[in-house]
Amino acid sequence: MALVIYNTLTRQATPFEPLKPGEVSMYVCGPTVYSDAHIGHAMSALVFDIVRRYLEWSGYTVRHVMNFTDVDDKIIKRANEAGRDPFELANSYAETFLEQLKQLNVLPANAYPRVSTTIPEIVAFIEALIQKEAAYAAPNGDVYFSVRSDDDYGKLSRRLVDDMRSGARIAPGEDKDDPLDFALWKAAKPGEPAWDSPWGQGRPGWHIECSAMSLKELGAQIDIHGGGNDLIFPHHENEIAQTESLTDKSFAQIWMHNGMVQLAGEKMSKSLGNLITISAFLDANSADVLRLLVLSSSYRAPLTYTEEVVADTKRKLERLLSALRPALGSTSAGAAADELRAAQEQSRSDFKAAMDDDFNTAGALAALFELVRAINTARDAGLSGSAFTSAQDTFKELAGVLGLRLEQPQQQATDAAPFIDLLITLRSDLRQAKQWALADRVRDALSNLGVILEDGPQGTTWRMEQ
Repeated sequence: MALVIYNTLTRQATPFEPLKPGEVSMYVCGPTVYSDAHIGHAMSALVFDIVRRYLEWSGYTVRHVMNFTDVDDKIIKRANEAGRDPFELANSYAETFLEQLKQLNVLPANAYPRVSTTIPEIVAFIEALIQKEAAYAAPNGDVYFSVRSDDDYGKLSRRLVDDMRSGARIAPGEDKDDPLDFALWKAAKPGEPAWDSPWGQGRPGWHIECSAMSLKELGAQIDIHGGGNDLIFPHHENEIAQTESLTDKSFAQIWMHNGMVQLAGEKMSKSLGNLITISAFLDANSADVLRLLVLSSSYRAPLTYTEEVVADTKRKLERLLSALRPALGSTSAGAAADELRAAQEQSRSDFKAAMDDDFNTAGALAALFELVRAINTARDAGLSGSAFTSAQDTFKELAGVLGLRLEQPQQQATDAAPFIDLLITLRSDLRQAKQWALADRVRDALSNLGVILEDGPQGTTWRMEQ
């Protein structure tokens, strides 16, 4: 089965064929850096990291670009409130976010363009749109895109221009020809960053920024444009209008949009104030827990976040980690080895089929858990040797495609190890004497202390709970 990807533009899953054989260009809208990033930002970064990892595992060379919006009303407002330079403030949050992406095991993008370093390209882009009569300079120094110059405006969000015009208003200070027109360039205001332009001092509008950065880094046409589904309108709609009006070419082959993180049924956002920062999450959980949360459902669906969901995800992670425990037996061949090899190949096949189906990570995880079950069953049967090692290697390979580190927690309580071993021996003696209730009390007491016992054909082993 060939890879198919759901395209927001067509509302269909489409077989994926890159513009250049073997190469994929992917632009993902990054954050506006005016405060601490939250797990909603992390979700988008993780989704497209998984997309990239799978494409590269499938043999593609991926050029991945993620921007930072470092010129924006919110940044200026926050900087003024804090008495800080807006560029210094934006840079500090951008650098912190990059460090958090590293902690989350997100592969570095090939480029991280910023608005502040793309001004010449933005100005040139706007000038070209004016020359093509797709934009106009207003007397007050603003420049606007003429929405009605674009015959298929609204094709991404499936909105009709005439319907959008109903109720639209021109805000005070704007000098538009039509209420639907949007700003490409904003005339300078006191106390705001500004650059020289043919229309006087000013700064870019939000939507033109990504169009210019994508054009600069990836060219007129790209394979995949990604971001959260809250960007479909107006941001991505306006990107399409600007870019295609300039180039007269189809901008992105596929538009991918991830769902939003929801707390108590509400979209998580800075404006609502109902957010969990990435740093707060990582203070309490491993990075694999957040990645596993994202992997457990469709990237296009909302991600419901509760403490119960996090606790369940930790149990799933513990189950995955169980596949990495060493073999205990000495058998290296026979029916158990044959069954494990068959399960290994089936899991690989199921994993690929799921990921080829619009990056169905929940299905891919199901294939991984089947392999975990087969590995643990083989261990309990006393299997070791090449078949066992090969199955574990396949498990680690496929987990790596999803970006899971699966780092084993360091064994703790080494000072208590002799006492734990003594209690395990006592429990074994109680079981041989059929003193089941007392044996269970020993096991439960150890469990309450975070000591997990595992019984196998070669005896009982223990480990500390993660």
